[in-house]
Amino acid sequence: MTLAGPNKEQLSTAEEVAEEQIVDRIFEAVIEQRLPAGTKLSESALCQAFGVGRMRIRRSLLLLASREVVELHSNRGAFVARPTAEQAREVFEARLAIEPNVARMAANRATGEDIAALARHLELESHAHTNGNRRDAIRLSGQFHTMLAEVAGNSVMLRMIKELVTRTSLIIGIYGAPGVTNCRDDDHADLIDALRKSDAEQASKIMEAHLRHIEERVDLKAGPGTGVDLISVFCGTGKRGS
Repeated sequence: MTLAGPNKEQLSTAEEVAEEQIVDRIFEAVIEQRLPAGTKLSESALCQAFGVGRMRIRRSLLLLASREVVELHSNRGAFVARPTAEQAREVFEARLAIEPNVARMAANRATGEDIAALARHLELESHAHTNGNRRDAIRLSGQFHTMLAEVAGNSVMLRMIKELVTRTSLIIGIYGAPGVTNCRDDDHADLIDALRKSDAEQASKIMEAHLRHIEERVDLKAGPGTGVDLISVFCGTGKRGS
């Protein structure tokens, strides 16, 4: 009796999972500032670091480019994205235009269950800050803002905020000082308190001050990354996520 091998669908799924793992590892290295802005991502070095073929690395880089983590240049290769000061300013301008209103709407519409969910999330965020887990702190801080948009109940705003939070996380990861994350969790606690009181104006004011504080902590004068040993970066991190 001959055992059937994996079908094409199973193989495709396995490849997609592997590519997502590569994407996650590269994004993590960017957020943790082990891959500075402008670092060249050599395909051959990444193949060696991850033990995969060139096509899988190329597909992973395309995924990262679609998320604006990587920039692809014809005849030059792939580089860690380097958002300009103008692009960063536009991201924060958009957030300031949208999120204070989102906070106001959330304060008017939040249920007890919504507030409890935000409070539970804040505990996870505080734990990441306390333990110095910068990657999780950035991820959880961004998720708090998308959760708030869900409470506000506007699907158009939610989609916009998801994109803006992702771009902000990249900007903070690249240009923030090593200890800087997206947000101060005490600001998030104040927002939850405003929601408990259904104080829409206070929620809006807290959000505006909160976003301005994040922008002030970004240093867009950081120099480009050069001479990074990609094999050491990824082989030195062990097998996290595998």
